[in-house]
Amino acid sequence: MSDPVIRDFIAEASDGYPLSLRLTSAAAPTVAVLVSSGTGFPKGFYDRFARHLAARGAAVLTYDFRGIAGSRPENLAAMQMDYPDWGRLDMPAALDALVAAAPGLPVVHVGHSVGGHFLGFMPNHHRIERHAFVSVGSGFWGRHHRSYNPLELFFWFGFGPWSLRRHGYIRGGGLWAGTDLPRGVWETWRRWCLKEAYFLDELKDRLQPHHFEAVTAPIRSWIFTDDPIATPVTSPILLQIYSNAPREVVVRAPADYAVPRIGHEGAFRKGMEGLWDEMFDWLVEPSPAVPS
Repeated sequence: MSDPVIRDFIAEASDGYPLSLRLTSAAAPTVAVLVSSGTGFPKGFYDRFARHLAARGAAVLTYDFRGIAGSRPENLAAMQMDYPDWGRLDMPAALDALVAAAPGLPVVHVGHSVGGHFLGFMPNHHRIERHAFVSVGSGFWGRHHRSYNPLELFFWFGFGPWSLRRHGYIRGGGLWAGTDLPRGVWETWRRWCLKEAYFLDELKDRLQPHHFEAVTAPIRSWIFTDDPIATPVTSPILLQIYSNAPREVVVRAPADYAVPRIGHEGAFRKGMEGLWDEMFDWLVEPSPAVPS
């Protein structure tokens, strides 16, 4: 098996913001895969997954949202942005970069957590043929597993406000295991997660314009029995915003892949190759022909 071709590069979003991208590709790819990260996950977190898909013939683009890891500005505390910018500006730019890097190939998408939430903000979503969601569910804390609630509430009312006062951003490490987060990400995320509607109620006004109802590409959403966030309750709540897309939820357990834990982030860790093949097989299978 030959090693994948890996190229790191910068692409600008439509507002001129520079984004850090990584293309991991087979020598002669047959499909292009866009991987959109969860909140606070750097693109390098998905390297093993990208290499696995490249070994199966894919060109895989991973990238850092603005404010995260390689796309972080020098002064994060001074950064002005809003959470939905990731969907409105960064995801479209990454998709355009992938299409340019892999011309003529069919494009599919893997969205982890918020990477699935924000698909409907992309004005160019129609260029994607299928979406595999991973650990995607409503962020409202009150519908998450009860055991997780104390940690969430401390993050929203204790650690987060303290970190903003001390640093001007959410510092990674300790309670928050992700990367440093810009203020604009955390404040909007907090607002949504503290209300039952999450961001769904804002789609009619505050979050206009958007394209959620225009998404028609099939969505298959994988969730896991030990994930306290994306559950059989919260996943369908989120998916309802893609009202015109064929969509289904697939529930898997750690035992299905002979691993002790998956949780909210473990789907992309070593040992989950069986899941990766399952997702890839679905992403590349031919869509049913439309009757003439």
